[in-house]
Amino acid sequence: MMNRHTVSTPAWWGRLLMPLLGWGLMASAVTPAASQPLPQVSVGRIERLAQVPSQHVDPRHVDVWIPAACSAQQPCQVLYMHDGQMLFDASTTWNKQAWNVHLAVDKLMREGLLAPTIVVGIWNNGAMRHSEYFPGKFLNHLAPATRQALLDKTLQGRSRSDAYLRFIVEELKPLIDQRFPVRPQAAHTALMGASMGGLISVYAMSEYPQVFGGAAGLSTHWVGIHEANAAIPLAAFNFLQQSLAPADGRRLYQDHGTTELDALYGTYQRFVDQIVAGKGYTGRDYLSLVFEGTGHNEKAWAARLERPLRFIFGR
Repeated sequence: MMNRHTVSTPAWWGRLLMPLLGWGLMASAVTPAASQPLPQVSVGRIERLAQVPSQHVDPRHVDVWIPAACSAQQPCQVLYMHDGQMLFDASTTWNKQAWNVHLAVDKLMREGLLAPTIVVGIWNNGAMRHSEYFPGKFLNHLAPATRQALLDKTLQGRSRSDAYLRFIVEELKPLIDQRFPVRPQAAHTALMGASMGGLISVYAMSEYPQVFGGAAGLSTHWVGIHEANAAIPLAAFNFLQQSLAPADGRRLYQDHGTTELDALYGTYQRFVDQIVAGKGYTGRDYLSLVFEGTGHNEKAWAARLERPLRFIFGR
């Protein structure tokens, strides 16, 4: 049996922090600026790889959080996260919210529930965020007219997701593996993101199952655009049916809230849960949660971040 549970959370988490449609299209989509200050953290340290060059996508910052526990004698597992400018320090983000992922990881490590872990925060590319995070192979399952409209109106002519993943797999990961004391194997490498970042995380594990042993999507944006629709979720379902990475020791986590943009997700996520179960995932491999009263924002994701961390990486 799969794990799909409803988690009760205080209602005040559900207050509307941004207009619904504005968040769906614009959140975290801030053009990287070379002058952006380094995030300040109270535990561990941040090392910025500034404007990392690529043959596949535009350069962008990558902020790497390294705990004190990491060393050549105790190499770390690696969590790759999207929307990297939103992860560590609310004083530097566009909406003054942050995941505070370093605090969650540090707490779990101190409690002995998580092995030493570094976090690789990959900045999004501003205006190209949607194009880089929308899974390109979903397009193969759309009717021609629907596909063209999506390309023209939302993806600026094409999906750049496969190029973005090539950047991570072929260029960024070798750099991280060389520069930091890490465990490079798939069993010690996972991805995490929210909203469109959840979509690209599931897609990445399916496209590169030999590289990523786990993926977590918080408030995964199965609708693909800013409103409920049938075409894009159906395309996603067809992709998962054909191409979801087999369990084989991998772990997949999904969740959503019930307010703001997350109010759209419940029906679609239930279909995903059934597809994942049909692909052989069990309660050891797959966890799907509902957080009542929570919305679509970094504060909500920060409040529940320990759950996906423990599931995909926990001891």
